[in-house]
Amino acid sequence: MNFERALIDVAVLWMITTPHEFAHAWVATKLGDDTPELEGRVTLQPLAHIDWIGTTLLPFISSLLTGGLIGWGKPVNTTISKLRWGLNGLLLVALAGPIMNLLFAFALVILATLTRTAFVDLSDFATMAAQLSVYLAVFNLVPVPPLDGSKMLIALRVPYFIYNEIARFGFVLLLLAYQFTPIGTWINNTSLRITYEMFQLTRVLV
Repeated sequence: MNFERALIDVAVLWMITTPHEFAHAWVATKLGDDTPELEGRVTLQPLAHIDWIGTTLLPFISSLLTGGLIGWGKPVNTTISKLRWGLNGLLLVALAGPIMNLLFAFALVILATLTRTAFVDLSDFATMAAQLSVYLAVFNLVPVPPLDGSKMLIALRVPYFIYNEIARFGFVLLLLAYQFTPIGTWINNTSLRITYEMFQLTRVLV
């Protein structure tokens, strides 16, 4: 059990969850929904987006005991009736989180590249955070509730009663998918490939 690594994992999760949830809130506000603003979510203050169980306790325990990382941030509430373009607006709000994680990962890759010789520990930390941020983006695109990708089902006008039934067993479906399908390997390999391409692009630009 590596307590230092577990604390670092939680810190990284805080760091990548904050812009993810902020992006949801910011886009919803721009589309006319004041719900996130009223709930204090249009901010980069981490405490506004942290779920103490899902973003702190559970990730710490899972990292400590298994070396893996399981967790989630505090969901951003939106009111579909207030969103411009309705269900399509909801889809834009959902996609904002993963897109922000990709942008944040690219910024971390630039930092890792610039510090790779003078500040090795910082470069390694930024690299790990970038990989996890990309993983979070790809993972959240899986169309299973409560992940962001599930909003594609709503945008495609899947009846709510079907969506709600899927949502009831969303966590179980994800566990079964990881256990009996290659989706976990695909997400991991895709995330690593995207991160690698970011480093390749950064080496050309920097």
